[in-house]
Amino acid sequence: MMHATRAAHARPEPFTTRPGIAERLGLPYVDGVMALSAIALIGFSIFTLAQATLGDIPGDRYYYVERQAIYAGLGIVGMILLTRIDYSRFRELRVGIYTFLCVSVSMVFVFGFAARGSRRAFNLPFFSFQPSELGKVLLALALAGFVIDGARRGSPVRRTIRYLVLGMAPAALVFLQPDLGTSLVYGVITLAVMFFAGIRWMHFAVIAAGLVAMVTVVLVVAPMIGTPVLKGYQEERLTSFLHPSADPAKAGYQQSQAKIAIGSGQKTGRGDRATQTRLDFVPERTTDFIFAVIGERYGFMGAALVLSLYALLIWRALRVVTLSKNLYGTLVAGGIVAMLMFQVFVNVGMSLGIMPITGIPLPLMSYGGSSVLATFLAVGILQSIHTQARLSQKSRWAY
Repeated sequence: MMHATRAAHARPEPFTTRPGIAERLGLPYVDGVMALSAIALIGFSIFTLAQATLGDIPGDRYYYVERQAIYAGLGIVGMILLTRIDYSRFRELRVGIYTFLCVSVSMVFVFGFAARGSRRAFNLPFFSFQPSELGKVLLALALAGFVIDGARRGSPVRRTIRYLVLGMAPAALVFLQPDLGTSLVYGVITLAVMFFAGIRWMHFAVIAAGLVAMVTVVLVVAPMIGTPVLKGYQEERLTSFLHPSADPAKAGYQQSQAKIAIGSGQKTGRGDRATQTRLDFVPERTTDFIFAVIGERYGFMGAALVLSLYALLIWRALRVVTLSKNLYGTLVAGGIVAMLMFQVFVNVGMSLGIMPITGIPLPLMSYGGSSVLATFLAVGILQSIHTQARLSQKSRWAY
């Protein structure tokens, strides 16, 4: 009896630790690195807008900062909510999600407001909403569900055609708004989902040949016969980056000024002496050419920091692709990763003059509520896939 009592007194107390922020939010299995990199990017965006746009709106010095902060807060809340939901439920809702995507994009033609020759957004009481931005995430969710549902239906050729039609239908609606950049993102998401679904390489070769033929018809044949497919400004944007010095005052103006801004930033940036972006020499400096603002104000160090955060975010997203507990999660994560990579590459390439100007925003950096919300929702879905994979592993270890 005495020995038992002594053993009880000698038994060490169980080691306990204070729960972290993730545990207190009920999110013990989130990818903290991915979440922090996304939050760091939006934080850097708000900081950049605060430095570069003060006084741009008379009577409202913090116009861009306040709105971007509100978008960030809503986006983070949405990310947390999606993290707590099992993403597999979206597979069952694929038809409804796809229908909502096509209807919302189509309604812009009727109820959207016209701006700069296009109808892309609804004018809501406090902000404008662009359904095509949310549609990027919806397309990945719906198309992945259709791929799983029809994996054994029809021949491989018919399946490939079906997936292409499902992906290109909303892309065509977005293109008609007209919004060439976002329609290209839809195409990339479609091809990425098909790639991770195991579509044959021969089919991709045929698709690539078709794309080359289509580009030739749109940019060369159609203008020659007097029936252009693209608007004049769209064609100039797509071709001006090949010869920027040919028309530096018009078609090549934006990229020329962006390259001057980035080059003048050198190693550490010019700070408040960033005249190219401060004095509006660079058009669309809060949206399409936000990277030029970063390059001029903060130099190589600031640009490298931003690109490092994107590399971190994409690395963790690629890791989710490999961790997913099922094929549906792999397809959704693959589509989202392709979306992020394509947007970053094209937007940064626009500012550096190596890619055509297509109006694609820089995720979590460009000003705009629709883009910020859609990107955070995409990260939330990735977090859901990661969480469910960790829970699945834990249940297997328990047995």
